[in-house]
Amino acid sequence: MVALADGISPKARLHVVTGKGGTGKTTAAAALALALADTGRKVLLVEVESRQAIAQLFDTPPMPYEERHLAGAANGGELLGLAVDPEQAMLDYLELFYNLKRAGRGLKKMGAVDFVTTLAPGLRDVLLTGKVKESVVRQAHSRPVYDSVVLDAPPTGRIARFLDATREVAKLTKFGPINKQSEGVISLLHGPRTVLHLVTLLEEMPVQETIDAAGELADLGFQLGAVVVNRARPALISEGQVRADGTVDAKALAVGLRRAGVAVAQAPALAAEMADYAQRQVVQAENAARLDKLDLPRIELPDLNPPVQLGELKDLAARFLDGGEA
Repeated sequence: MVALADGISPKARLHVVTGKGGTGKTTAAAALALALADTGRKVLLVEVESRQAIAQLFDTPPMPYEERHLAGAANGGELLGLAVDPEQAMLDYLELFYNLKRAGRGLKKMGAVDFVTTLAPGLRDVLLTGKVKESVVRQAHSRPVYDSVVLDAPPTGRIARFLDATREVAKLTKFGPINKQSEGVISLLHGPRTVLHLVTLLEEMPVQETIDAAGELADLGFQLGAVVVNRARPALISEGQVRADGTVDAKALAVGLRRAGVAVAQAPALAAEMADYAQRQVVQAENAARLDKLDLPRIELPDLNPPVQLGELKDLAARFLDGGEA
């Protein structure tokens, strides 16, 4: 079996991917899911924010509340997707624990489901994490239906509250099916079968939020996996090409352009571009050094122009495999 990159535990059944909004966590989650499928696993990629982001990435119609095939993979692997709808998750919950499928449909028609989840916002997260847990533990023919589940989770600003919403429910229900379900979710999310991966950009605010989230999640007892640095730019400008004031000598650059057979008229614009790129290189390096304090494995994904195509997504997936480019 193809080996996974450092930080992507082969023993984990649930991989939770979070990150500051705008860092590309959905793309990272999809790439990770494809990588796991390439190791021969049957993988389910789950989204819980009602954005239909998975469908957009894989260029498919909006997904209903059912598991759909997304892509085949190497070594006999397969990737499926699921967009969890909180309302449908509540109906599943009522049917599973109270055999109230018909009553649940009545509640839906009356708008009671929306009313309840609005009145108790934490209940929405309980339903979503409950559905994720069900996907992880579901079995057929005495073996798990899915070898791995990848969750495109809410952003770092609310990930701890999302994952631990069920703990609050468990405090209110000391016995019965709801308590049993709650304890099962808590055990899965805080146990060795679940790993959390943090997606960031090499910019000040995303890096700081990643560092803060890593500390909070570790304190709460969650197992951390890898830091995924998205849209990392390669170092193309060497120190000798930039002057002390951060500018590039356009005249010296023009000499090089002439030797290369390129119009020297481009020298001023190119010099400005080089200076800007060099500054961004410095910012990247500074923020990469800040991430070192986390002492977590790091996976770097290159900077791609959106929208990311399926072929590019597969290239990103290779970064999550052992031997993928750093």
